[in-house]
Amino acid sequence: MGDYVDGFLARYTGQYSRMGALLDPVVDRLTILSGAAVCWHFDLLPRWALAVLVAREAITAILAEVFLRRGGELKINWLGRIAVVPVMASIFFAMVSDSVVWSVMLIAGVVLGVIGTVAYVRTGIRETRAA
Repeated sequence: MGDYVDGFLARYTGQYSRMGALLDPVVDRLTILSGAAVCWHFDLLPRWALAVLVAREAITAILAEVFLRRGGELKINWLGRIAVVPVMASIFFAMVSDSVVWSVMLIAGVVLGVIGTVAYVRTGIRETRAA
């Protein structure tokens, strides 16, 4: 939640920086991956969903690196942005309580994230071809 407030305040006050724009997704990825590692270790969430999540995060990071090296600019899509909420919430809540709800939230977040990644790839291909 703090991430969203931080982003909103930065845009609202005009305090945008390229460094912040590049670091924000990196910090999100590291937070998600560290939480996924804890959930995997203690078997708190379905491991297959955590594996898909980690694969999606790795693929997204690699594609972002390739796109940035080719001079592209990362544009966050709403599916990717929305997917972060159920993923982070499921990881957090799975660590503090035991409920099937957190597994369902994780799966919903992973599905949204995968769809968001497909949208990123399509946009990246279009922009690369246009350049």
